[in-house]
Amino acid sequence: MHFTYYMPTKILFGPGKLGELIKEDLPGTKALIVISAGSSMRKFGYLQRLQGILEEKGIAYAVFDKILPNPIKTHVMEGAALCKEENCDFIIGLGGGSSIDSAKSIAIMARNEGDYWDYVGGGTAKGQPIPNAPLPVVAITTTAGTGTEADPWTVITNEDTKEKIGFGNQYTFPALSVVDPELMLSVPPKLTAYQGFDALFHSLEGYIANVATPISDMYALRSIELVNKYLPECVTNGGNLEARTNVALANTFAGFVQTESSCTSEHSMEHALSAFYPELPHGAGLILLSEAYFSFFGTKIPERFTGLAKAMGVDVESVPKEQHPQAFLGALQTLKEKCGVADLKMSDWGIQSGDIPKLAVNARETMGGLFEMDRYTLSLDETIEIMERAYR
Repeated sequence: MHFTYYMPTKILFGPGKLGELIKEDLPGTKALIVISAGSSMRKFGYLQRLQGILEEKGIAYAVFDKILPNPIKTHVMEGAALCKEENCDFIIGLGGGSSIDSAKSIAIMARNEGDYWDYVGGGTAKGQPIPNAPLPVVAITTTAGTGTEADPWTVITNEDTKEKIGFGNQYTFPALSVVDPELMLSVPPKLTAYQGFDALFHSLEGYIANVATPISDMYALRSIELVNKYLPECVTNGGNLEARTNVALANTFAGFVQTESSCTSEHSMEHALSAFYPELPHGAGLILLSEAYFSFFGTKIPERFTGLAKAMGVDVESVPKEQHPQAFLGALQTLKEKCGVADLKMSDWGIQSGDIPKLAVNARETMGGLFEMDRYTLSLDETIEIMERAYR
């Protein structure tokens, strides 16, 4: 019953909230707007709407539009250089988790010298303290997946060393976040599913982590309930604003979970997969690992699976307690089937079964800290076993 709750981000949540940004005091006079290298932010008019708001408020801006679905260190450094060149004094991340994560990392390097890997911890990174506080960040999310609008974390890949590492501290929370489900109506079904499952696994892992608290459990269980109930509708009928709003809420709750609790080793394993195979969407990678991963932990910490099964819609009173892990796994499989992601295979992205041992080593060396969040300590052999069981 010991916990510290710290959530300094102001969040504007709900349909139409992007329009309310005009009323907010933004944390600077010139913004670097960080968006993906894709066309969606311009195609759907989201960038133009933001630019119009900034112009009406008399705030100047520059645009950095190179961010990849799995963002890389090179672009963090390029974005920071542009930020300095343009004399921007705050960052706006507009888009999905990759754009907002990149905005946080750019905000760090816009105020500090050296290389981004000087400050990250894990793998070959140096883990040095950050001398100067990052620039303020405004997060405007157009997806429901990472919860990065409600936590301090940013995940960047060092493409030279094949290391994908999460990083953050008390200074990397967004100052202001906008969660407007109307901006999520345009996300196609497959990406909607991948992103929704990412949010789900943030909450599932946060619930079984050894640092979970009553606060994180409360958010995690409600987030799981919302994803289970509303994600299938978002996938099959993306224009359903009520369903989109509820999955967006689940995602923001999942961010709260990650602020108060932690991911576990499943995320380390996935980061290894997508570090070596960057075309693999993060949510898809988690789906690929999930059955083997939660089957393993269901035998080690079955007591935590009663709450998970109930949140996934299982009538736990009618199921013997020792069967709650299996009941949870059955509900998870049903959700995958409803969302059209039950048949994903690692081989779809070119992953070879012979790669698994080196990927397991990468997971443990680059993000070994998340293995310390498990309630059962995995060995390297057990890590390989889980990843091999997930392979097809």
